[in-house]
Amino acid sequence: MHEITIDMQYLQDLLLQLLGIPSPTGYTDRIVHLACNELQALDIPFELTRRGAIRADLSGRTSSLDRAVVAHLDTIGAMVRELKYNGRLAIAPIGTWSSRFAEGARVTVFTDQGSLRGTILPLKASGHVYGDEIDTQPVNWDQLEIRVDETALSSDDLAALGLHVGDWVAVDPLPEIRPSGYVNARHLDNKAGVAALFAAAKAVLASGAPLPLDCHLLLTISEEVGSGASAVLHGDVAEMVSIDSAPLHGGHNLCERGVSVAMMDSSGPFDYHLTHRMLELCRDHGILHRRDVFRHYRCDAASAVEAGNDLRTALVCFGVDGTHGYERTHFDSLQATAELIAQYMLSEPVVWRDRYNLGPLNGFPIQPK
Repeated sequence: MHEITIDMQYLQDLLLQLLGIPSPTGYTDRIVHLACNELQALDIPFELTRRGAIRADLSGRTSSLDRAVVAHLDTIGAMVRELKYNGRLAIAPIGTWSSRFAEGARVTVFTDQGSLRGTILPLKASGHVYGDEIDTQPVNWDQLEIRVDETALSSDDLAALGLHVGDWVAVDPLPEIRPSGYVNARHLDNKAGVAALFAAAKAVLASGAPLPLDCHLLLTISEEVGSGASAVLHGDVAEMVSIDSAPLHGGHNLCERGVSVAMMDSSGPFDYHLTHRMLELCRDHGILHRRDVFRHYRCDAASAVEAGNDLRTALVCFGVDGTHGYERTHFDSLQATAELIAQYMLSEPVVWRDRYNLGPLNGFPIQPK
């Protein structure tokens, strides 16, 4: 058993840096540079795909059987779909999220020449004008528009400001950390997961403990639109653990102060043996945890399997209330997640036979009766 200490000040500082850089899917170059700079500071070698997904490498005793841990850098956001006659911008969502969470958000619109600030408002935004109609208008993206903080009374005015259809829109994170340990912000999904992954890697390196297997740290840039880890895996990876957020509500196994081990999401069950290894590590190291099933949820693991990779997958999550809105988690949950990932990096492979792409029956595991 290895003594692992998570540097929580490091995790918090990195989280705030990540939140400070807008990264809606498709507009992720700047946050990729931040992640790469952090990997260089930790002296962890890495490579990038053409679009900017990152694969970093922690060397272990064995290289013919690899594992990976993945978190995504991209977030939800929006895109301009129309320059409206009234000088406002119509928008479409990037990723899956409700328009009710967008109402009132302060945003940055990235144009070809720079950026402009604005606010997402419902079409009927003032009770002094529309009375009770503000409470009865439908909730959908067609009911929203961006009011840019520039003089714009027509579509021509918007065009003169350099705005175009297809401009990216990033929603302000507005992070707030409380003495109680709670942190509120947009985009904790999954920048808090990225911070936990870096903190786990830093703790493993500081411990000096040897890794039994090569471990790849994967940072993806398109999870929110479904492609995620489809293009960044090393061919020798036999097991992969995704880090993401656990949505909390009365229908779920609540665990806002610990780590949730998902047994299934909307893409289907996760690997029995890898999932139970994560549960075993939680028990062995006294990590507060719960099992959960997410019916309306999809993570990087699904895209990796759907791309044709034959590997075991699991999902571990920090607890988040109000996912894809103003999210809240607790640093205890982030610490528990980082501790679990660190112990996983230092654990033996789940099934040694997995070093073969195709192999004999000998060594193949069996589930209990």
